[in-house]
Amino acid sequence: MKITLVIAAYILIMAAVTYLIRMAPFVLFRKKIRSRFLRSMLYYLPYAVLSAMVIPAVFSSTGSLLTAVVGLAVAILLAVFNRSLLVVALGASSAAYLTGLLLQLFQ
Repeated sequence: MKITLVIAAYILIMAAVTYLIRMAPFVLFRKKIRSRFLRSMLYYLPYAVLSAMVIPAVFSSTGSLLTAVVGLAVAILLAVFNRSLLVVALGASSAAYLTGLLLQLFQ
């Protein structure tokens, strides 16, 4: 019973923090943001955060640095050609997997 209360408290705290983070921009920025610098920074912020979270995981996700680099290169190449997220993810995963197979074959 006590562990259930602790888990419920954790869930409520996480819900409150998540709600506050999502609500804060609506409360703080009631008027349209006119600053060109701030608008451009807010536009690119999600991409920067996503890159900071994904790039380190890419290099530690496979057992080999070469397979990770090949997968990342294919992902960047497909993204430059405006392919969908699904195509980029499948292409990068396939390239990393095939590179790993080729490495095993020639060792």
